[in-house]
Amino acid sequence: MTDNAKAARKKKIAHAVMWIVLLALFLCFIFPFLMVIINVFKDKVDIIRDPLSVIGATKGFILTNFPKAMQKMNFWTAFTNSLIITVCSTILTIVVSSMAAFVIVRNGNWKFCTIIFSLMIASMVIPFQVLMVPLVSVYGGTLGVLNHRLTLILMHTGFSVSMAMFMFHGAIKTNIPLELEEAATIDGCNRWQTYWKIVFPLLKPTVATVAIINAMAYWNDYLLPSLVLTKKELYTIPIATQAFYGTYSTDIGLVMAALLLAMLPILILYVFLQRYIVEGVTSGAVKG
Repeated sequence: MTDNAKAARKKKIAHAVMWIVLLALFLCFIFPFLMVIINVFKDKVDIIRDPLSVIGATKGFILTNFPKAMQKMNFWTAFTNSLIITVCSTILTIVVSSMAAFVIVRNGNWKFCTIIFSLMIASMVIPFQVLMVPLVSVYGGTLGVLNHRLTLILMHTGFSVSMAMFMFHGAIKTNIPLELEEAATIDGCNRWQTYWKIVFPLLKPTVATVAIINAMAYWNDYLLPSLVLTKKELYTIPIATQAFYGTYSTDIGLVMAALLLAMLPILILYVFLQRYIVEGVTSGAVKG
């Protein structure tokens, strides 16, 4: 066997091993989701008896878990709350962080911008758990502004704007030439018009990436909404699912239905925006 043949054989073996490892990792990640899909159409008894079976042995294929789950968790109210909070927080994060990044990039020689950028990057390493007690104490005990959707929206935006601004900063600095803005200024555009008509449309991949990352985080977040929203009519979907967990028993079928209902909107959003994600993440990674 020649050296070229040996090298080709080793390359094929390495390629096969890589695919086997990737397939194993994929199955590990997808297995919980498959368990939800399989068990959502089975009765509680069938789930406990044989969670891996596709169809329940006692009652077979059922659809009653969905209406029962929606009624018990007050689904449409929780869905509306989650939708309002997620959409408003995502839009506000994109607008604020992209505008801040634009100002910092185009005024890089101004020392104040450098300090602000450094402080915002440094804030990314602060764990949220450190801020939990002061957050509830100040905003709840002192200011009394908890139990409002607007409070949660502003908190989501505040905690997310540093990372989003970092991504927009790289995208603007790398992919948007200053000459485009100078040409727009010559054509009569002011700073505001230049940003919205020239700069922001070119940030579409980064906008999509920031949108999907933050929308997933807001939609699935349990800890912060549970601290801010204690009234039942303000519950988001993750908080509303706690209605299925009792002290002595839990209806697993209803839990599975609630989880699937909670996942569907964010999965649909991901399907529509997935082609922008990789492009957006890497758009500011290489300095041009």
